Amino acid sequence: MTTSRARRAPEEARRLILDAAASLLGESGVAGIQMRAVAARVGMTDAGVAHHFGNREKLLAELLRHGGRRLRDALQGLLAGWLDQEADLLGLVEALHTLYRDGYGELAVALHAAGWHDPGSGMLDPVVDALHRLRPSGGSLDDTRLAVAALHQAMATEPLYGSDFRRSAGLTAADGSSAQVRWWARQLHLALGLRPDTDPGPRDPGSPAGSGPPGPAPG
Repeated sequence: MTTSRARRAPEEARRLILDAAASLLGESGVAGIQMRAVAARVGMTDAGVAHHFGNREKLLAELLRHGGRRLRDALQGLLAGWLDQEADLLGLVEALHTLYRDGYGELAVALHAAGWHDPGSGMLDPVVDALHRLRPSGGSLDDTRLAVAALHQAMATEPLYGSDFRRSAGLTAADGSSAQVRWWARQLHLALGLRPDTDPGPRDPGSPAGSGPPGPAPG
């Protein structure tokens, strides 16, 4: 349903455009995000959308960053809960899976295939830091980073390729992504030497942020 055209503050207009693009991404994938479709959904002209984002390629790149901000917000709340209770590794895997299931995995693959690369880095540093705090003393920080990176890669490509790769290993369609999500949570516990009821042990001095609670996700 479209809204009536009205003058909006630039930040509000950008937010509405990104929200509309995110909805189209979830409904129809990357192919559904066309300037005309976005404009119709927010009650603008094509030129109005182009005024804020330039062209479709720039809109798609900003939409991927928008997804990253959504993920950081979700992870911030998850990590805050780890201060008072055990690390919810299943919640971590589910947060990544949910984002990419909504079309952001397809978007990331499409943009990278077209030659676009986000110059930013360290989006999951707060996750690395929080997990490393919970590891037994002497655990390698690089191993913690590699475990988180492998999880992130798997969840980003799960919506596109997960079922095909499971079939290659003899799993049927009934063995869906929810089983894979639970498997990844178990592997994190094993790879990092954690138990589901682990309490934070002595702080490893190799952790990226020293001591104290996990810092906020980067802006």
